Amino acid sequence: MTEPRFWERAMDRAIVPGYSRIGYHVRRRAGFPEDPEPWALKGRTVVVTGATSGIGEAAATGLARLGASVVLVGRDEERGRAARRRVVARVSGAEVTVRHCDVGSLPDVARLARELRAEHGPLHALVHNAGAMSAERAETAQGHERSLAVHVLGPHLLSRLVAADPASCSRVVWMSSGGMYTQRLPVDDIEYTRGTYRATTAHARTKRMQVVLAELWAEHLGAGGPVVHATHPGWADTPGLRSSLPTFRRVTAPLLRTPEEGADTAVWLCAADEPGTTTGLFWQDRRARPTHYRAATRESRPDRAWFWRRCQELTHPWVADYGWRAE
Repeated sequence: MTEPRFWERAMDRAIVPGYSRIGYHVRRRAGFPEDPEPWALKGRTVVVTGATSGIGEAAATGLARLGASVVLVGRDEERGRAARRRVVARVSGAEVTVRHCDVGSLPDVARLARELRAEHGPLHALVHNAGAMSAERAETAQGHERSLAVHVLGPHLLSRLVAADPASCSRVVWMSSGGMYTQRLPVDDIEYTRGTYRATTAHARTKRMQVVLAELWAEHLGAGGPVVHATHPGWADTPGLRSSLPTFRRVTAPLLRTPEEGADTAVWLCAADEPGTTTGLFWQDRRARPTHYRAATRESRPDRAWFWRRCQELTHPWVADYGWRAE
């Protein structure tokens, strides 16, 4: 693994060059790490959550092109079927199945995990891409703030149930966001019950949690376990961006990446050799990046340990209910 070059670090700190299509194309012309081998994923199963549009659908398409049998997971069954038709139309002979699941619902995640284990067996990779951004604070049926449930608790539970050992999964990829750089790990209020609720803040807070959780999973699994990485796509023009941040999208439209460009690193992390030799890193444009640019966002080891325990506690009932031994 090579360190990002000085000019790349400068682009990231300046935000616009590094996160926009400018950064993607400059880096690609300067020399990306090698593409995965053709058909690198032939005969392997990859699960992608939030795969009915945008970056998730683009990731599913890229994985199918590498020969993977792809499981598209989404809340809306009809949108899932439509996404499958689009992927199959783009990739001749693609093996694509659809599974319905609201990743913010812990019982639904446990059901999905049971189906995946029964119908697909060991996975090659699990991509946590499902996302949510609510204008007002909302809670799930289990009483958890919606962004926390979709971005953190649901993926953590799914990881416990289908990706906790090398016999069940090889790689786990968390799709985070560059917005996480603005937030610290909010151990004093992970449910966002205090202060004025802001959708962009809730999103960035939980994206910080995802990056920390990916690191903690890597520590927990250790050598010989599935490798775990987090990545962020930069600014990509997706249906989610258009609906959640229409003003931002209108202003930045000429600079936005395509969904395929946004999904590129997630696909690479699932298929290339290099990321299979490391674990617990945060990537953008096929390079490992820092997880902090400001001291104010750094969390302490006790905070990290508390956060891991809290995620375990909040998801444990659904592990116990299904009688599975999942770490």
